[in-house]
Order: sequence, then C-alpha cells, then structure tokens
Amino acid sequence: MPILFGVVLLDLIGFGIVIPILPFLSPQLGADKVDIALIIVSYAACAGISGPFWGRLSDRLGRKPVIMLCLGGAAVSYVMLALASQLWMIFAARAFAGIMAGNLGVASAMMSDITTHEGRARGMGLIGAAFGLGLVLGPLLGGLLAGDSGSFTLPCLVAGCMSLLAIFAAALFLPESVTPERRAANLRQHRDGTRPATLRMLRQTGSRLLVLQYVLHAAAISSITYLVPLWLGDLLGWGARQVGIVFGIQGAIMVLLQGGLLGPLVQLTGEWRLLRICISCLMLGLCLAVFAGSMPWMLAAIYLAMSGATLCMPLLNTITSQRTAQHLRGQMLGTTSSAASWGRVIGPLLAGANLTLFGYAGAWLGCIVLVLFYLAWALGAPPSRHPAAAPTAAEP
Repeated sequence: MPILFGVVLLDLIGFGIVIPILPFLSPQLGADKVDIALIIVSYAACAGISGPFWGRLSDRLGRKPVIMLCLGGAAVSYVMLALASQLWMIFAARAFAGIMAGNLGVASAMMSDITTHEGRARGMGLIGAAFGLGLVLGPLLGGLLAGDSGSFTLPCLVAGCMSLLAIFAAALFLPESVTPERRAANLRQHRDGTRPATLRMLRQTGSRLLVLQYVLHAAAISSITYLVPLWLGDLLGWGARQVGIVFGIQGAIMVLLQGGLLGPLVQLTGEWRLLRICISCLMLGLCLAVFAGSMPWMLAAIYLAMSGATLCMPLLNTITSQRTAQHLRGQMLGTTSSAASWGRVIGPLLAGANLTLFGYAGAWLGCIVLVLFYLAWALGAPPSRHPAAAPTAAEP
C-alpha cells in the first residue's frame, strides 16, 4: 500500500504542475476562454474513450505493467507540452495525455485488490490523499518554476521527469496484485468471448445509475477547476503563482481529509451518510460562490466546495468496489474512470458556455444544477449489493 501510494504521488505531482499553468500558457499562443475549455475537454474526452480499455487490459495483463505504460505516456505528453509553439500542439499534447490517462482507475483497482472489505475506504482514501498531496506539491512547484517570466517549458519538463521517476519506482518496488491464475482466467474469458462487455456488465451488476454519479461529480469538479483560475484572475488580478498557491492549500486539505480523517469518519457515519454530507458541503460552497465578490468570500467558497467534493470520489470508489465481483473490478473501475472523464468533458463545456452567456454567477448556478441531481441520488436508498460482489475467502 505505501509503495502504490508513492507511485501515484510521483505521477500526480507531475499532473499537478500543469494545472495552474494551462490557463496562462494557452493565451500566449492565441487561445481564448473557449479554447482553454476545449483543451480541458480534449484531455477528458480521450481519457473517457480509453479508460475502460486500460481497466480491461489490467485484468488480463496485471495492474503493474499497465500503470508503467500509462506513466510512460504521461511523460511523453509533458515533453510535447513543453515543446509546444502553436495552439494545435497544446491540443495534441493534452489529447495524447488523455489517451494514456488510465492510472487512477488501474491504481484504484490495485488498491481494491490488496485491501480487505472493511479497510477499503481507508485504501481508497490513500489514493485520494496521494492526489491531494500531488495538488499540494505540483501546483506550488509549477508556480515557482514558472516564476514571473511566463516561461512554462521548465515546469512541463519537470512534470515529465516526475512521471519517469514514477516508472522507475513502479519497476523496482511495486508488486503485482493480480495473481497469474486470475490473469490467465481473465485472458481466457476475453479470448472465448465469455467476459461481459461494459454495458452488459453494468446491467448485470445494476450499476448504471451509480456510474452516472461519476459523470455528475466530475462535471461539477471540472467546472470548478476551469472557473477558479479565470475567476481569481479576472476579479482579483491573480496569476499562475497565486492560483498555484490556492490549489496547493486545497491539496493540503485533501491530504488531511482523505489520508487522515476518511477512515474514522466512515467508521463513525458509514459510507452512504458521509457521502450525503460531503455533497451537501459541495452544494453550500457553490451557493456561496454565486454571491462572493471579495477575496475572503471567494476563497471560502472554493475551499468549502472543494473540501466537500474531496471525500466524494474515494467514497464512490469504495461503494463501487464493494458491490463488484473481484474479477470485474478492473473493468468496473476503468469504466467509472471513463465516466468521470466524460464528466470532465461536459463540465468545462457547460461552464464555458454559461460564463460566456451569463457571467460568473450564471456559471456557478450551472454547477449547482449538476450537484442538485447528484444530491438527489445520494438522498435516496443506497444501491443494493449484487450477489456476485459478496466478499469471499479468496479475497485478502
């Protein structure tokens, strides 16, 4: 578990480096606010297409080789971004990064492999904590490396180096979590056609509505991520360094919540009740953003919304893995990762359109509508566990 945490952390530091950079790098090459949204969408759309493939491949070949392959693709994409001299090159770099973006889904499947039924929420929280710590170190490092000169080549190259370090760490220290017998069985099912396709799997497990929540969650979060740098830049005149610090502080909050508090909170309230509380905090933060006009209220809205959203994804992953049979978890978590990617397509497009037509208040209201559907689902009855997902003695 610590080794997997470290590999994911190295990868996400590189990912975090480019978060505060893209909204400022792209306009240097002629991009407007719509182009920035489309750049985010190009990454998410390609990740949505490739996500189920990486999950199925990890069931057949193992988690470790797929993680290393995706890390290699991420390194190449960062170098492409560093060398970009025209706007289309940024689109190409981010699209290729999206195609290779299978790591989080596969890492979540590996964490599901190596944790017990009772400890799965804590394990998923560690994946989220790695993401949060990457958002602490990555944006801070990206902002510092970019400096006041506006040159973003060095931050992108450093991001590529972080992915290479993650490859070496995985190669040397990360053990495989899928047994050779299970890999062989999954490969036979793939060859003889008995392994269910994605839509059939969702029907059999009764997970279609659950997977839809990944779309809504990611659409809301990607809208926030798209709007925050522009919002702070237009209203407060902030640049890449200040925005990087904001994301870095939020990353520290994510580490505290997911790495330290998620397990005790789940034991105290249960996954389902805690999910309702977190979505409600997300909603309150977005409502505050509609009316915020000064720096303290704007930052309060950002941190309240993002802190509520922070625990939602590990909770959704825990609920999903607990109700999915072990031999389908790679495919299922790859599918949920893909669904989240399609949410990251919808979110920036919706936020960009609302921002153009109605300003920032209208863009935040659009996010609220998405979260209303999300909250309405969570306030209903918890999804029942499929019989095939019941824990067995074969699980660790």
